[in-house]
Amino acid sequence: MTFGRSGAASVVLNVGGARYSLSRELLKDFPLRRVSRLHGCRSERDVLEVCDDYDRERNEYFFDRHSEAFGFILLYVRGHGKLRFAPRMCELSFYNEMIYWGLEGAHLEYCCQRRLDDRMSDTYTFYSADEPGALGRDEARPGGAEAAPSRRWLERMRRTFEEPTSSLAAQILATVSVVFVIVSMVVLCASTLPDWRAAAADNRSLDDRSRYSAGPGREPSGIIEAICIGWFTAECIVRFIVSKNKCEFVKRPLNIIDLLAITPYYISVLMTVFTGENSQLQRAGVTLRVLRMMRIFWVIKLARHFIGLQTLGLTLKRCYREMVMLLVFICVAMAIFSALSQLLEHGLDLETSNKDFASIPAACWWVIISMTTVGYGDMYPITMPGRILGGVCVVSGIVLLALPITFIYHSFVQCYHELKFRSARYSRSLSAEFLN
Repeated sequence: MTFGRSGAASVVLNVGGARYSLSRELLKDFPLRRVSRLHGCRSERDVLEVCDDYDRERNEYFFDRHSEAFGFILLYVRGHGKLRFAPRMCELSFYNEMIYWGLEGAHLEYCCQRRLDDRMSDTYTFYSADEPGALGRDEARPGGAEAAPSRRWLERMRRTFEEPTSSLAAQILATVSVVFVIVSMVVLCASTLPDWRAAAADNRSLDDRSRYSAGPGREPSGIIEAICIGWFTAECIVRFIVSKNKCEFVKRPLNIIDLLAITPYYISVLMTVFTGENSQLQRAGVTLRVLRMMRIFWVIKLARHFIGLQTLGLTLKRCYREMVMLLVFICVAMAIFSALSQLLEHGLDLETSNKDFASIPAACWWVIISMTTVGYGDMYPITMPGRILGGVCVVSGIVLLALPITFIYHSFVQCYHELKFRSARYSRSLSAEFLN
């Protein structure tokens, strides 16, 4: 027996001020799980667990929910159409109403499901667990009050090193790190100049030893490089210590790049120690030169401090399907046009053939520079059919490259606004800290 006024043939659902009358027989098998639960209520306490309030005299159940969203849901469960989002209503709010009444995202139309997935992805980016407020949730856990001071200190340290706009100290630290990156890049570029290399060769002929053999302090460039490496190493170690999840820290792309940028210095030092001061490997070895040139990865460290590089990385991460599609387009077109160009320029008339198109792999180079409208001019078709094919290749390249660019562009704009939003949140906290 359902709790309610005896003898009443119907019940009234009051959802946000809108009243809906239902017969009592329909309650048990009503498609909305929350409404059907009213049939099994035996006491007023059971009723109040399902709805917000109850008027026994009028047999009316009150739900403090969105009335327009419930109207759309009710039309759907009664078979009067397909479930779509209510106009001028947030997708997440409507989805919250669906969950409340007992529906799932699978009940939505496919187009609305995609909108919901995109919206949930955006919200996950905006309100991730790394943002302000996570510490307050930790303190509410059992035993969180005792460990709150230490966690607060670790959280502050983590944000100082991970979020350049989270505090004044973080901005100072980020500025120092950027200065070290710029200095290291300047030294790397200057070391490839002929005058610089000639001066270094003269110093080695005088000392008969490498700058690494007697320690990094023999030459000014060695001193600067050692200081930069020391700073980057200390920064990486501190960030690893204060990180919440050590395994997740190691898997992050930027941290992997940091490791790739730091490791070559120590490998080159160890190779110098174990191969000797006058080693031929040290003087002209390819391995050491490759390891030293890997310092170029330090430039990517700037992504921690500049929103533009972060936007680029996030866009590539989200648009990997479009990027793969773009590569597939280019590869298919390259296979077709290279085979045709090789046939028209070299395969039909061997006496007057174009030697630049002697093979399909050689023709692939011409196709790729033509499709991208670069046109170095190092090879080009000389026959009339080949020139016509070249024009078709250029036009096809423009069209094929433009097709996925729209999706990538919209994703780039979205990622930029997301990161700007997050940066603004930390900037507000920085302003409050500065005023305090």
